Amino acid sequence: SQQALASELAQAAEHVVSLLPQRLAEGPIRTDWHFVPSAHLGGDAFGYHWLDADHLALYLLDVCDHGVGPALLSVSVLNVLRSQSLPRTDFRSPAQVLYMLNETFQMEKHNNLYFTMWYGVYDRAAGTLDYASAGNAQAVLYPAQGGVADLSMPNMLIGGMPDISYTSSTVAIIPPARLYIFSDGVHEVHLPDGTLWGQDRLKLFLSSPAPGQSELEALYGALETAQGFKGLDDDFSIMKVSFF
Repeated sequence: SQQALASELAQAAEHVVSLLPQRLAEGPIRTDWHFVPSAHLGGDAFGYHWLDADHLALYLLDVCDHGVGPALLSVSVLNVLRSQSLPRTDFRSPAQVLYMLNETFQMEKHNNLYFTMWYGVYDRAAGTLDYASAGNAQAVLYPAQGGVADLSMPNMLIGGMPDISYTSSTVAIIPPARLYIFSDGVHEVHLPDGTLWGQDRLKLFLSSPAPGQSELEALYGALETAQGFKGLDDDFSIMKVSFF
C-alpha cells in the first residue's frame, strides 16, 4: 500500500508539473523557470498567459504547507486564473484579481489553507507592468539602466480575512530588462552558521547571470552548496521574464 501511495503521489506531482507553462524561447518576451518541490507534492505554482493581444498576465503563488491538500489548492487557483473565471474581475487589474481570489479562497472553506501570491500584467503597447503582491511572494526587476527594483506591496496574504483591499503599483519596462518572480523558498535557506541566504545574496547572484547557462539552475545548485547538503527544506520556485 505504501508503494501504491508513493506511485499515486508521483503521478499527482507529474500532473502539477504538466500544468506549468511552456517556456517562451523566441520573440521580444522570453521566459525561463525552475521548479523543485521539497517533497513529492508542494504548494507552489506559477504561470503566464496572454489576456488579449497586448496584455500578458504573470503570476506565482505559494500555498502554506506541503502535500496533497496544498497541491490541490494551487491547481484550483491556477485553473481559475487560466479560465479567467473570477466574477466581476478585470484580469488586467492586479488589485482586483487579488481581492477576488481572497474572497473566493477564504481559508476556513479550504481546510485552513492560505497562500501568498504575486500577480502582474505587462502591457506591451504601453511598455508598463502593473503588479500587486499578497504576503511575501516577491519579484525583482533588473532594468536596462542598471540596478535592481523590488516589486512587492505590503498586502495581506490570500485567505486570511474577507473584504481586504489590495493595492497595486506600476513600473515602466524599458528593454532590455529582466524580471524574476519567486517564492520565499528561493531565499529563506538556512546556512550552517545559522544565518539565512537572504534576499541580498539572491539579488547579487541574479545581477550577473552567467552566459551560456540557466542562472536559475545554477542558483539552485549554489543554494545546495551553501547549505551543505542536497535538497531544500521548502519548495524552490522562480520564474524569469526577459524583455528585449
